[in-house]
Amino acid sequence: YLATNQGVVGSIPASRTKWIALKQQCFRAFSYPDIVHHDPVAGRIDGLPMNKAFTKESDNADDDDDLQLPPIPAGGKNYMTPQGYAALRSELLDLIDVERPKIVEVVHWAASNGDRSENGDYLYGKKRLREIDRRIRFLTKRMEIAEIANPSVHFGNDQIFFGATVTYADEAGLERTVTITGIDEANSAQGEVSWISPIARTLLKARTGDTLKLVMPGRVEEIEVLAVSYPPPAPLAE
Repeated sequence: YLATNQGVVGSIPASRTKWIALKQQCFRAFSYPDIVHHDPVAGRIDGLPMNKAFTKESDNADDDDDLQLPPIPAGGKNYMTPQGYAALRSELLDLIDVERPKIVEVVHWAASNGDRSENGDYLYGKKRLREIDRRIRFLTKRMEIAEIANPSVHFGNDQIFFGATVTYADEAGLERTVTITGIDEANSAQGEVSWISPIARTLLKARTGDTLKLVMPGRVEEIEVLAVSYPPPAPLAE
């Protein structure tokens, strides 16, 4: 049986020992103290220390198709905004405390109904549990190597660091605005680009008014930085 903060919810396909170890690994990702780093990409940032990711444990061959982690440059850090880190943490806690116990209960109920080999609820539940566990491992690994960079520390600065919102113009005069965010949080539909993308690498450390060369497949285009902004710091609590 699986014990969570919601009580005992049923039997699980993996061993209890492995699940407890996985859950402990998840919560170690939340336990690091805040520290301040200086980094040429992020500038002065509030962050978390890097830590090695734990080794994946597989219950069977079905777990070998673990999610592919987005690439981080050799020796690089997994920068993330506070909002991006909070979103990953919220998803991870929801999987651990809500989604997984719910599916475990379904599997336990389906297993009590007889022949498991032809039991659709049981087979789907087992498959869904493997998917959830892979996602839990993925999120935990990413959070363990996260460096939280607070863009608001650069508020009022015209130099481009991680978290900056930048407006630039291309050779045709077309203006674009992008926000430089982490690999795990960039949403192109919202104008966000990861800090390892070609445009972000071109922009980083530049200032308002700089003319830069953006290398694209088959050509090089000049762009001009028009504006740089950062979110304002949160007001101090009284």
